[in-house]
Amino acid sequence: MIDAAIVGLGRWGKNIVNAVQGKSTRLRFTRCVARRPESVRAFATEHGLAVSESLAEVLSDPAIRAVVLTTPHTVHTEQVLAVAAAGKAVFCEKPLALSVADARRSIDACRQARVPLGLGHDKRFYPAMQELKRIVDSGSLGDILHIEGHFSNETTRKFYAGWRESPQESPGGGMTATGIHIMDAFVNLVGPARRVYAQLVERPPEPDPVDTLSVVIEFRNQVSGVLCGVRSTPQFWRVHVFGKRGSAEAVSPTEAVLRMSEAEPRRYSFDPVDTLRYEIDAFADAVEGKADYPIPLEHMLANVAMLEATIDSLAANAAVLVKA
Repeated sequence: MIDAAIVGLGRWGKNIVNAVQGKSTRLRFTRCVARRPESVRAFATEHGLAVSESLAEVLSDPAIRAVVLTTPHTVHTEQVLAVAAAGKAVFCEKPLALSVADARRSIDACRQARVPLGLGHDKRFYPAMQELKRIVDSGSLGDILHIEGHFSNETTRKFYAGWRESPQESPGGGMTATGIHIMDAFVNLVGPARRVYAQLVERPPEPDPVDTLSVVIEFRNQVSGVLCGVRSTPQFWRVHVFGKRGSAEAVSPTEAVLRMSEAEPRRYSFDPVDTLRYEIDAFADAVEGKADYPIPLEHMLANVAMLEATIDSLAANAAVLVKA
């Protein structure tokens, strides 16, 4: 059993603890770091967590082998570097960083320290997304021509506070909250992007944001793509890959559809899984040297590169080349 610490016990940090504690046979949390310890004291006591105000205090504990970061985006890089320098494995919630330069610093630090780096893209563990990946990799769709993705997420309406309302922490509309998962799916399915053109349409200010995001993408392998997002509407998720011989899409965490020429659509239905526990257990495998973390470091970098280019495109109102 790996003893780990979690830094940040906001809504998402608590979700991860609830998914792991007493359920995973691979990793358990024994410590947490919170800026306001009293605000998390009851939760920490319930889950057997010693509370600290300082990351340095946790990093000096030899019993801690891994650290999970569920903290504001702008502090990810400095925290990843600190954890790696202490020789401990690090799992960082998405996005890894807001710029390619910072993402590369984190990746290089973990490589040099020879510690695993995990990243919180739990949507990769959706059964429908794993089936979509299997279909694409099988070659049955033929040459891949185009990919589309859509996210709508009313979570923003329910939890519009803190980082979600900060232009520094959450640039690009809903990109860092949800759109980044679609981009991760794109990288996983068709590879890194070459160029993006993004448009954000915003309505007059309301208690929660009302905006729509559209991103047109050209990938390095000449696949085209479109990403769309609508905040403050009921949750919807879709990733659709088009090939010369057919197409396949994930339409929910547990549903996928395969369409081939001259055949009836084939629909797949899967049992739901706890993706948060799956990703932490996969991270535990990496900590113990049993397997690499399922998201390659190159994918992590390519995802941040597409995110940064999207933010730059919105600022310039023009197509932007993605940084290599």
